[in-house]
Amino acid sequence: MAESMMAEIRDAILAGADSATIAKLPIPGSYRGAHLLRSETSMFEGMASSDKDPRKSLHVGDVPTPELAPDEVYVAVMASSINFNTVWSSLFEPVSTFGPMARLGRE
Repeated sequence: MAESMMAEIRDAILAGADSATIAKLPIPGSYRGAHLLRSETSMFEGMASSDKDPRKSLHVGDVPTPELAPDEVYVAVMASSINFNTVWSSLFEPVSTFGPMARLGRE
């Protein structure tokens, strides 16, 4: 069901739908994405950076769509990839991103 909702959003954007039409489309409760697990932040402890393998900590699967705060909006990302920041985050170097993100979330 989430995939069909995402397809509906994508198709509307690609067809040039106006913002009022797009705003009426349902937002899926989850979506497919690459993600890290907080429970795995210590998986590479004591290892040299060159021995750490991002494929062990990066997971691809359904993640819940976050609820918006009053001052937030959803943004349609039309292209995405694994990049330099993703690799460093997946190695939990130079520090895990979970701490800074938790602090930012409290603000």
